[in-house]
Amino acid sequence: MSKILLVEDDREISAMLKNFLATENFEVVTAFDGESACDTFFSDRFCLVLLDLMLPKISGIAVMEKIRENSTVPIIIISAKDTDSDKTLGLGLGADDYITKPFSVTEVLARIKANIRRSTQYAPEAAAPQAILEKGALVMNLNDYSVTKNGTKIELTSKEFEILKLLLQNPKKVYTKEQMYSLVWNDVYFGDENAVNVHISRLRNKIEDNPRKPQYVVTVWGIGYKLGG
Repeated sequence: MSKILLVEDDREISAMLKNFLATENFEVVTAFDGESACDTFFSDRFCLVLLDLMLPKISGIAVMEKIRENSTVPIIIISAKDTDSDKTLGLGLGADDYITKPFSVTEVLARIKANIRRSTQYAPEAAAPQAILEKGALVMNLNDYSVTKNGTKIELTSKEFEILKLLLQNPKKVYTKEQMYSLVWNDVYFGDENAVNVHISRLRNKIEDNPRKPQYVVTVWGIGYKLGG
């Protein structure tokens, strides 16, 4: 599936992105306000959402919250808001990536491909062997991209899943934030700790009994993170 939902009220930017992505064999469905974005998303199936924050009728943040109630589809925010607080808010509410305007279309394409690759590479295949990772009450199935705790399903975004998978597969290794960013985001680390910190916090809120006293994703002070012993 290569259908993308592009939510952007600037029609020139929307047309530019749609035309460029069409040359890369993506089918792009456009929406120009938050209300129509929600209606469109829930009436079709998309592999990724490109989402502006400043939208008429319903804000981009509200659109993202509605999507996250029902879906873990990758969401990339494209916004003129470029402060750390804006990025932290967007990532904290469920975005997988954040691109600031002005941007290059080649950067957008690279981010799209990276996020789609991360969200689909664990899709189950016919006759694929079971690949189960376990830690205490947590069970991760790499074939159907699911995580459960005490038998209850936990909905994780693609990056939250990648972080947890990285730790479960390497239970004795301590990862610096730079190492984790490079492996999970598949990108060069420029010293911005917000992305890692926010995703770790969100992951803990979902899997820990007490996020303030984590047992699974443990901080190694001055170094980074490891799987709890």
